[in-house]
Amino acid sequence: MKIRAALLREVVVMALDTVRSNKLRSALTVLGVVIGITAIVGMTSLVRGFDESLRDGIRELGPETIFVAKFSGVSLASGREFAELIRRPNLTMDDVKAIEKLAPSAAMVDVWLGAGGPPTQERIFYRGDRTKPLVIMGVTENFANISFLKLEAGRFFTAGEVERRRNVVVLGQTPYQALFAQQGLDPVGKKVRVGAVEYTVIGVTGKRPATGGFNLGQDDFVVIPETTYRKQFGIRLVRGPGGATHQSLLIATLPREGATRAQLISEVEEIMRVRHGLKLDDENDFDILTQDAVLKTWDQVSAATFFALVVISSIALMVGGIGVMAIMMISVTERTREIGVRKALGARRREILWQFLLEAAVLTSVGGVLGIALGASIGFGVHFLTGFPVSLPWWSFALGIGFSASVGIFFGMFPAIRASRLDPIEALRYE
Repeated sequence: MKIRAALLREVVVMALDTVRSNKLRSALTVLGVVIGITAIVGMTSLVRGFDESLRDGIRELGPETIFVAKFSGVSLASGREFAELIRRPNLTMDDVKAIEKLAPSAAMVDVWLGAGGPPTQERIFYRGDRTKPLVIMGVTENFANISFLKLEAGRFFTAGEVERRRNVVVLGQTPYQALFAQQGLDPVGKKVRVGAVEYTVIGVTGKRPATGGFNLGQDDFVVIPETTYRKQFGIRLVRGPGGATHQSLLIATLPREGATRAQLISEVEEIMRVRHGLKLDDENDFDILTQDAVLKTWDQVSAATFFALVVISSIALMVGGIGVMAIMMISVTERTREIGVRKALGARRREILWQFLLEAAVLTSVGGVLGIALGASIGFGVHFLTGFPVSLPWWSFALGIGFSASVGIFFGMFPAIRASRLDPIEALRYE
């Protein structure tokens, strides 16, 4: 056992000496490996960072929240045609009332007008200032609880204000910053105009999670009572392909204490199917969304992205591997007499094979380490310059080292076998 360990150590030392003695050739050989591993580690850090940021944003919806929509990205991701989805029946306020009345597992039901796309947008005015067009959402008093929305100042509107169609508004961070924060003003109690109608500000929401660290308009909204929304805007219909219409209405609900999410989903599905007159063998003509369903759809997208990344990076690794094979073939030719001397002194074929295999593996592993360092530097550099989130899990480093060493072993196999099979007499004669 000690002899084998000493032999392995000797072979590794010889491989490192060969790499050191041919620095320029070794550097050019591993360049493809460095590029491939840099791409894998750098892009993995960015993709993983974006993935975790997006998941945090989705989790903000709450694990028990259930949404009912005419259609959603989940249906599109499953391969459904948009023209088919837009022909589905629109959701109505009667659907909301039916779920409130007939779903015993529902603790609260909310309707989101202007949030189901395409959104209702208006500018907000305060004295001489105005905002860019913002999303106007009409909701009930349950909105803050169902969406787990935190308030930075003031309060949310009450059931009485919803019922009486009060002109009260809760500002998102974007209109708050544009109209009040920069002037150091307290917005609560101030009068603003939403479009042409005057509203009283009663609250300000906290900042919502920014996916990927980018400002994607997650705070570009204001919230008003859904009754007031219908009075001012109605329920807008947008004409789509084939004359089909779509309205921006979304239903959200939470299960009551003691009831499970699965029970509520079953009840909501049954209510909606009866209301839409669907037969037993008919598919749902509406979508029921949960946090799990959205995350599952994103998993498919992120898995496809990661697979594409590995394929693209593998091309660079293959180019690097071919370079390793070419250099190792040249090395075998240059060291033919050395191989003959070693065999004449008693070296076995297996020892010659391992020497050249380990030399190739060491060569590509050095490229792997350099690629990991460069990839990590790129990830942290992007994060430092743009704030884009990065994540460098331990397995990304293991993946980089494993890939690079495997490339060396795979592409170094043929030259190593050729070296081990050289005839010692012919090798000693070689000039």
